[in-house]
This record gives sequence, structure tokens and C-alpha cells, in this order.
Amino acid sequence: MISIDETLANGTRIAGRVAPGFESVADAFRANFAGREVGASVCVSHKGVDVVDLWGGVADPKTGRAWERDTVSIIFSCTKAATALCAHMLVDEGKLAYDAPVTDWWPEFAQGGKAATTVAQMLAHTSPVPHYREPLKPGALCDWDYMVQRTAAEPAWWEPGSRQGYHALSYGWTVGNLVRLAAGEPMAAYFKRRVAGPLGLDFHIGLPESEEARVAPMISSDPSEADFASNFIQAVTGQPGSLPQLFLTNQGEADFNTRAIHAAEIGSANGIANARALAGMYAALAGGGLVRPDTVARMGRVAAATHDDATLRQPMRFGLGYMMSTDNRASGGRHQLGDSVLLGEAGFGHVGMGGSIGFADPAHGLGFGYTMNRMGAGILVNERGQSLIDAAYRAIGCTSNASGAWR
Repeated sequence: MISIDETLANGTRIAGRVAPGFESVADAFRANFAGREVGASVCVSHKGVDVVDLWGGVADPKTGRAWERDTVSIIFSCTKAATALCAHMLVDEGKLAYDAPVTDWWPEFAQGGKAATTVAQMLAHTSPVPHYREPLKPGALCDWDYMVQRTAAEPAWWEPGSRQGYHALSYGWTVGNLVRLAAGEPMAAYFKRRVAGPLGLDFHIGLPESEEARVAPMISSDPSEADFASNFIQAVTGQPGSLPQLFLTNQGEADFNTRAIHAAEIGSANGIANARALAGMYAALAGGGLVRPDTVARMGRVAAATHDDATLRQPMRFGLGYMMSTDNRASGGRHQLGDSVLLGEAGFGHVGMGGSIGFADPAHGLGFGYTMNRMGAGILVNERGQSLIDAAYRAIGCTSNASGAWR
């Protein structure tokens, strides 16, 4: 391994280790700091060995605190991958079943035309509770019982399984509560006991107060980066009551830089980790650990795809709880920069709002993680994260993503 501890021309310090042959990932990491990057980490595992582990920049611009090896940050929807993993593990344990109705575990979910919803539909974002029509009370996301009740009572947005709509927030209580009921303990506790603890991952859903000082506050994206002509933003700004508009505005006045949010269990949005933790979780899956081989194969198979996701208003491909390689580069202006994620065809993972991402690619033996504090515009991965993904695939001999996936 090559040790790195250097100060770039603009004064940014980066540090870590890179294996020979993966220097291009370090080059891409450096290049990001010449642009919009403030603080970040990236980690790549290849065939069970960490070949890239880098961090750098500033964790908190207000204080000047540096991004260190143990700095962590909110990873937003990357959390959904951990929640989905818990569900898959419970299937392996015989405590859940993909094709069974959710009401076998959660009878109250039958309200409002949702009784036919299956576990697989919940995982794949085709269940009929993509969000909430009526306003969530202030502080709602930190009140587990309230959110479970709201989720159970929400009238169906569509017939179960008939439409795909990203469950941006509700996933934390659709799949999250299903995991809790099947496991007999909170999802966060199950994840810690069965995944984070055994693997030694610095990955928290419900951060202990003792770890709060290590968190890098999130920095909002620059509005100038957004494409206001995109289908998604057009709906947000011009269609009151639409799913895109509710997704961004009906969040119970949540501030994800607060201790209250960090401490809660929000299985869709408040995981706190770094790239090493994300890569470690996915490396275990890429290497055949945590779940049965057949379950890993199921994770990497497209379960739902559409040209117009009801929430994100763009083409999307989902597995059972994971995003699959999705290529919207030739969108003709209907979508904005950052609305694609290009992985290997067998790759599966999840992005977080602003651009963080983790994924596994069992076919190539890859586990990958990227976290940052300076958020980008767009719905999926922005150019910073994709440049690191591209460099990792090229380093293992892949030559092209022109097909929409690295090969």
C-alpha cells in the first residue's frame, strides 16, 4: 500500500492509503478538491482487500475542523441499503418472506386499500405509501410511534405494485417497521447486532451522543447547480401536492444537522457513517457474506423499473431495496446533471441526497463507499462521486460504460 499525506495546491490536506494500480482513484479524489469538494472520504475494497482508503478536506468550515480518518457524516438515503439488508437477513432466517403480504406481520397496514401489499413491493418502492399527503407535525421524524401510525393510516396512492415511486422518507417506516416486527427489536438494534457490530463498521442509525463530535455538518448544494427545467424541479415548483413537492417540503421541519435527528431511528435517511463503513458493508456482500448466495443474487436483480418514477420523475431501476445502474445521461434536458448512477450490470447499492454512495459489485469483487459534507444538486450521483466510481472500475480493467453499465 502507498501511504498518502499531502497538501494540495489550494491548501487541502488529504491522507490515507492506496494500493498500486489504484492510483487513479486517488487522482480523481484530488481533482474533486479543485472543484466543489469541501470534506470527503472514499474507500474501495477489491476481492476482500481494501485497496483505497482516503479522506481529506474540512469537516466543519465554521470551525476549520479537518476531516480526519474517523470523521463521519449523514449519508441520507444510503441508510436505506442497511434497512433493506436487515429485511433480506430476516428472509434468510425464515422470519420474513418476499411474496407474503405485509399484513402477516403488520395488520394495521391494511387500512386505505393497502392490504395486498407484499414485502417485495415494499422493498422495491412499488408499495402504495411513497409519502404522506397531510402535513407531518414538527419533529415527526423523531417520533417513531407517530410515523408508524401515519404510515399505516395513509390511504394508498395506487394499487399495490402497479406503480413505482421512490419512498424517499417513508421507507424508514414501511420497511423499517416491518423489520422491527419480524426481528422483535428495533431495526437499528438489529443492524448493530447483526451487521455493524460483527463487521466492526463505524455505521450508526441512531448516533450515540458520545460520537456527536465526530460528525461533519452537511453543507447545502448551491441552487445555481440545479436544472430548473428538469421534470422533478418543475413538479416541485409548479405542482402543489405532487409527490416531488411533498418529498421536499413535508418533512416535519426536519433539520438533519441537529442532535435530535442524529439520535433518532430513521431507516430511510439518518444513517451516519464514512466511506470505510459503507465499503465494508458492501464488501461483505460482494464477497458472499451476511446473506446466502441466492439472496445476494436476488439483491442484484432488477425488481422494478420505469421511465417515469412517480417521485423522482425520471427513469429509475430498483432491485429489492437497492438502486441499480441507471443511465439518464442522454435525457434531452428532461433531467439534470446528477440523475444517473453508473455501476457494473451486477452492481447494486444506494445513493444519498447530495451525492454519497455505497455499492457492491459481486461480479467484480467490489465494495465501494463515498461520503462528503458538501452536497451536490441532482437526485443521484453527481460528477464527484461518479468520477471515483469510474476510476475504480477502470483500475480493475473495465473499459466502457457506454451501455449504461461498466463492463
